[in-house]
Formats: sequence, C-alpha cells, structure tokens
Amino acid sequence: MSEPTQQRIHQTVTGNPVVLYMKGNAQFPQCGFSATAVQILKVCGVNDFVTVNVLEDPEIRQGIKDYANWPTIPQLYIKGEFVGGCDIMREMYQTGELQKMLAGIAA
Repeated sequence: MSEPTQQRIHQTVTGNPVVLYMKGNAQFPQCGFSATAVQILKVCGVNDFVTVNVLEDPEIRQGIKDYANWPTIPQLYIKGEFVGGCDIMREMYQTGELQKMLAGIAA
C-alpha cells in the first residue's frame, strides 16, 4: 500500500468516531454484508457515521485490507480502533458488546 493511501485511511479512521469501509454507502449498500453492517449500526442508534465506498477506489479497497490485516469488507472502526467485519459486528451486537462500544457516540 502506498504511503498516501495509508495516510488517508489512518486520517479517516482516527478523525471520525465511527467509520465503515463498505461496498456502496449507507443509503445504497452494494452487497448484503455491507447492508447488514449499516443496519446493525442504525439499530444501535448510530445514524451519523462515515462510510467509505471501496468500490470507488481500488487503492483504498486493497489498502484497507492491508491496514487492518483483515481480508474482507465491510470493516468497522470505532474511535480509531478496528472492530471487525459483518460477522463480528453481528456477534458483538447479539452479546451487547457493540452497544457498549458505541455508547455515547450514538446520535
């Protein structure tokens, strides 16, 4: 991954409380996993979060996988910390762990 791409990703995940790298955007997810990730955030009361459409930029699409050392998309970041993909979000939601991480951020 190029240094500028790494810097862009780092600035995005550390400069916003909740960031979802996904296929599509919150209004128009382009895959089922991305749609599920958006729904989980909204059910947790988070309506104001940044989405990055990896389909618009091949460098970001590969770069985010390298950044987190995680092979799949979507990827959720909360307060600069990598949380996981759709399956992990679903599991954390079911246990209540995700709601705790998002407490105080929901808007």
